[in-house]
Amino acid sequence: MKMQTQACRVAPGQKVKLKHWATAVDPLYSDKSDYEKKLQAQVERLSELQNLLYAHNRYALLLIFQAMDAAGKDGVIKHVMSGVNPQGCQVFSFKHPSAQELEHDFLWRTTQCLPERGRIGIFNRSYYEEVLIVRVHPEILKAQTLPKDTARAPAIWPQRYESINNLEQHLYRNGTRVLKFFLHLSKEEQRKRFLARLEDSAKNWKFTADDMSERELWPKYQQAYAEMLGATSSEEAPWHVVPADDKRNARLIVSQVVVDALAALKMSYPEPTLDAAELDAIKKRLSRT
Repeated sequence: MKMQTQACRVAPGQKVKLKHWATAVDPLYSDKSDYEKKLQAQVERLSELQNLLYAHNRYALLLIFQAMDAAGKDGVIKHVMSGVNPQGCQVFSFKHPSAQELEHDFLWRTTQCLPERGRIGIFNRSYYEEVLIVRVHPEILKAQTLPKDTARAPAIWPQRYESINNLEQHLYRNGTRVLKFFLHLSKEEQRKRFLARLEDSAKNWKFTADDMSERELWPKYQQAYAEMLGATSSEEAPWHVVPADDKRNARLIVSQVVVDALAALKMSYPEPTLDAAELDAIKKRLSRT
């Protein structure tokens, strides 16, 4: 049975209160074996559609992942995209901007990484950091040396939402479909995952002192995410709030959204450059050599 994902989608203009959005829902699988079977079916279908996307060469797909720390972004990307041809897919992770990047507008560094037609691009964090972490940490905004009349909060955030919406509408008109996923993790589940990292020596490297500092800012991040989701979800580039307390569920939901979006495109394989008679003649020649 096909999974229903509409409940995860943020309607354009919808006022979002994250406390009303679930971080956990009933499992979409009965056990581990059932989960693996369902995910494998989605991965195989996604591989087929990616091949068609590449051959059709009229569209590109951009997947954007945002979340609090330990929500499972890396795991979703790894498992959902495991069957995609690496030549047709690129993953970019955006962390602290470099000195060069700070000298440009806030969309500059991500725009250079947009996928070509026929390919899938994945942003693990994105230009949305500029209305999330920058909003929670005003000192970052000061480092961007913007004109004083532009950098005044709170007016700057609606302006940035507008810039983002305009960019995504531009991408849509030019064939790039944008799907955005907020992996919605509960604070309690984050605590459990942090503890698991600390208890596993092979995962200690994933934990930094900043993780605790950011956790203490949880209410501010939730508010920033809620406003961003409501202001930038559109028909052309929708946000999906994915319950992320169950990693397997999250992967199945994301895979279904991606498969549905690709399947909805009017794509076909190009017509062969040779007609049927010419192809038949070449097959006969090859069979004799």
